[in-house]
Amino acid sequence: MKTSWRSASLVASAAAVLALTTACGQEGGTSSVGSQNVGATAAAGGYGGVGSGIGTGVSPSASSTAAGQGSNLGAQSASAGKLQVSANAELGDVLTDSNGMSLYRFDEDTAEPPKSNCDGDCAKAWPPVPADDASAGAGIDKALLGEVTRTDGSKQLTIGGWPAYRYAKDTKAGDLTGQGVGGKWYALAPTGKKASVASLPGLSTRNDPNLGEIVVDKNGMTVYRFLKDKAWPEPVSNCNGACLEKWPVVAPVSSNDTKGVQKKGLMSFTRSDGVKQQTVNCSPIYTFADDKEPGDTNGQGVGGTWYAVAPDGKLVGAPEK
Repeated sequence: MKTSWRSASLVASAAAVLALTTACGQEGGTSSVGSQNVGATAAAGGYGGVGSGIGTGVSPSASSTAAGQGSNLGAQSASAGKLQVSANAELGDVLTDSNGMSLYRFDEDTAEPPKSNCDGDCAKAWPPVPADDASAGAGIDKALLGEVTRTDGSKQLTIGGWPAYRYAKDTKAGDLTGQGVGGKWYALAPTGKKASVASLPGLSTRNDPNLGEIVVDKNGMTVYRFLKDKAWPEPVSNCNGACLEKWPVVAPVSSNDTKGVQKKGLMSFTRSDGVKQQTVNCSPIYTFADDKEPGDTNGQGVGGTWYAVAPDGKLVGAPEK
């Protein structure tokens, strides 16, 4: 009987360890640093006055980038093809056509009912996107795609009721020089709303030009890991006291409120100070107080112990052990 009891105890212990290992596996090494082409900043302005314009930060697929290089697709009235979603550090998710060209909406238009108020010279600066052949790609609800009949009888694509346009001064995939022009033109989010980081999930990813794909929080701020923390057999943060002033913890995020981040090991835990903190692959995550704007990565490599986080939870750019 004693032998049977001990055997059962050992089996139960092994099962418990296995469960922890499955949830919070040991450190899986580092993630290699990726690279990305950065679009040149284009001049702002255009029909309706000068706007802010954003020339960098969108990460279309490689094929889209290649298709957009060397031709002013923004000035053409080509079909949209399969619409795509591109991540931008400042604006969050931005809707593009099949060539990676940014799509915009006009504040003087209406969505209910759909109506375009951009004709003549306006339509030369902001070519309407034809509705024919447009289809929804990944991450886009096809039910939001529609069309509106323009004054010349042509059919224009609508997203969530809003007529969609390209901008003539966007010359290649990833350009966003039309953002904010005249205080009336804005990049389209996949929902038809104005693109904004406020619409980002609690945790998502973006393609950094130097680091590759990294995790960001709901405000688009870069997320980091601390080499002195532990993930196995359970998360432990070793950033306390004054450390937290520089490296605020990321609060718990629902797994349903994430995009592009590995689900395994995506959990929260209670720190020694009683505060709950989010993990990616069971590793505690933080933001950096000296990152002031979405897209900043000033915390990368600080002290040789702080590094950005890959979608699978690995350290980005950390020295190999």
